[in-house]
Amino acid sequence: MLPLVALTTQSASYVFTHFEMSPEATGISSKPYAVILSFLVSQYSLYGYDSAAHLTEETKGADKTGPIAILSSIGIISIFGWALILALCFSIQDFSYLYDKSNETAGAFVPAQILYDAFHGRYHNSTGAIILLIVIWGSFFFGGLSVTTSAARVVYALSRDKGIPFSSIWRQLHPKHKVPSNAVWLCAAICIILGLPILKVNVVFTAITSICTIGWVGGYAVPIFARMVMAEQKFNAGPFYLGKASRPICLIAFLWICYTCSVFLLPTFYPISWDTFNYAPVALGVGLGLIMLWWLLDARKWFTGPVRNIDNENGKV
Repeated sequence: MLPLVALTTQSASYVFTHFEMSPEATGISSKPYAVILSFLVSQYSLYGYDSAAHLTEETKGADKTGPIAILSSIGIISIFGWALILALCFSIQDFSYLYDKSNETAGAFVPAQILYDAFHGRYHNSTGAIILLIVIWGSFFFGGLSVTTSAARVVYALSRDKGIPFSSIWRQLHPKHKVPSNAVWLCAAICIILGLPILKVNVVFTAITSICTIGWVGGYAVPIFARMVMAEQKFNAGPFYLGKASRPICLIAFLWICYTCSVFLLPTFYPISWDTFNYAPVALGVGLGLIMLWWLLDARKWFTGPVRNIDNENGKV
């Protein structure tokens, strides 16, 4: 709808070949550095398949439905995300105005400004832009549900293994709905607490997304690396097996994870100050430090790893 509403649209050569930067808004004048940072939001979005992965144990035939759900999630995200980006890029009216602090979004919300320029230019009002923004905000809401669901399943799984404090509370299932409702409320409360500073300091959002993505991807790096170094005779292949291509793909995936995790720790605004500093390295270091301290002082004395839920010999739960 957006390119049809816009009075003028950019050419394909502009959309696919033109390189624009806004150093006056970000303080970044290096094109290679800008390209590196441009992967951040797309990487955070693509890792939405994490929810599908955590819900596989609640499905029948998880060894097949799990990979199908993950691949479907990536495919859907890629197609619709690409379509959204193209619609926005083709509908740009005046690029220099997008980051202008005197514009309608104070130069801080470029997609919203593109919507406003398109609808206001044709209809001289912003009603259409607000309606489309509501659709986008709705996607944020469902994205939040997905993240909360994924996080709650992680808390539930760790609490079953007695790997987090007060595990007996978080592993309880709702008597009617059979879901870990306590774990869900815990994750929702943490999200609210972490999200409150965003109302005051914008850079907090970048730090939170960076830490979340590093945590998710870092978790996947462990089994990928283990598969890469594991002896072939010790590996039991499932229905989705890449065969001889598995090790090269694992190597590429592991290197890409190392790259993206490093990028998420980089500053996104210059010059660096208290208001523009990327606090992800600090928060990540504090979090890992506290976990290691807990492990050394207490957890290593009683945590023995995942708790077996099924007796392999007789198949009884």
